[in-house]
Amino acid sequence: MQIYRSSLLRFTSQGLAEFDPDGLLALQLDPHGRWRVEAAGSWQSLAPRFAGVPVTHWPDRIIAPGFIDMHIHFPQTDVIGSPAEGLLPWLENYTFPHESRFADPAYAAEVATVFLDELQRHGVTTALTFATSHPASVDALMGEALQRGQRLIAGKVLQDRHSPDGVRDETEQSLIDTEALIQRWHGRGRLGYAITPRFAPSCSEAQLRGAGELAARYPDVWIQSHVAENLDEVQWARELFPAARSYLSIYDDFGLMRKRAVYAHCIHFDDADRALMRDTGTAAAVSPTSNLFLGSGFFDYEGARRIGFHHGLASDVGGGTSFSPFHTMLAAYYVGREGQTKPGLSLSPQELWWRHTGGAAEALGLGGVVGTLQSGTEADFVVLDPKATPLLARKTSQASSLDELLFALIVLGDDRVIERTVTAGSGA
Repeated sequence: MQIYRSSLLRFTSQGLAEFDPDGLLALQLDPHGRWRVEAAGSWQSLAPRFAGVPVTHWPDRIIAPGFIDMHIHFPQTDVIGSPAEGLLPWLENYTFPHESRFADPAYAAEVATVFLDELQRHGVTTALTFATSHPASVDALMGEALQRGQRLIAGKVLQDRHSPDGVRDETEQSLIDTEALIQRWHGRGRLGYAITPRFAPSCSEAQLRGAGELAARYPDVWIQSHVAENLDEVQWARELFPAARSYLSIYDDFGLMRKRAVYAHCIHFDDADRALMRDTGTAAAVSPTSNLFLGSGFFDYEGARRIGFHHGLASDVGGGTSFSPFHTMLAAYYVGREGQTKPGLSLSPQELWWRHTGGAAEALGLGGVVGTLQSGTEADFVVLDPKATPLLARKTSQASSLDELLFALIVLGDDRVIERTVTAGSGA
């Protein structure tokens, strides 16, 4: 058993924050050798229960759930910060040429190490990520994550048309490779596999149909793709699939919408699209830094609330501009204030934090597994230093409520706030 004493932030399954200024977190090994939360709460109420067990004390620190990134591209680690006029030119000029390098297993392994280091440095303990169209990219990333005990979900990109040489795959072989990768990696350690059409315009009908058949054959794997990110992309999808009701419904037509299906962006939606998300249990990965950077548009939080479907936050590196969950939460706040059909929506600090932890876990189908630090969940957590910079120390010392404390961290925080990242108890 391991006992930690510090300020403690956790969430209920309904998204309500619980904060103990003097908290106790008790971890216990499960039969699989993973640390799980045995108890979490106030030091005063729980300490007698664990009398005699050695305690690690982190004064003036905050233990909080590890962050969950619902959409990120591991091969775009070095594409971040590349200038472009918009999504499609950015893909053509930067992303596709760079991703072609991942046919080399040695290069893929090198970037996988950097990528996972960056996730850890920024406090991200679970991520749903794209690889490239090359199976070697999946093997490199999964192998490194397995060694680290990282909870990671990833998949080989499917793109058999409208893609340049070097990243375009072949329809039948791409599906054979996908099934082999599912069998090799899904469920090993803390790894999961995601069937990954890049986006509908990059996939033939035969490839999308094959992906849907794999999804039916392996109902516990994830599905991930992009949808309705950019108006030019939306128009292109409509031209390529004229029989579909909308861009989103293309995926439903091929059996690619269900629980554990996650679509990035989901900006240019109507209420029928939102209802389809809700009715199929599909989740949106909201990527505000990417959407602002590429000028794609704004996620409609009011519409998501009104219709009611799962959504959580994501960095979308390398279209996104930072691995930092603090930067993502702040960008989401901006979008909530300025980018809505009804201006002035305010996302509370607690909701922003929830959407990047327990809410993201719920959206991924991992509710009760990670994201809350409630009893029985896996012990993925971060140790935060609310005095990491002089200005942050000054601001947090004046906080008179949990909302003020969390908002100060969101606005002024970065990787310097993350003093320690712990995955299933490893690293504590």
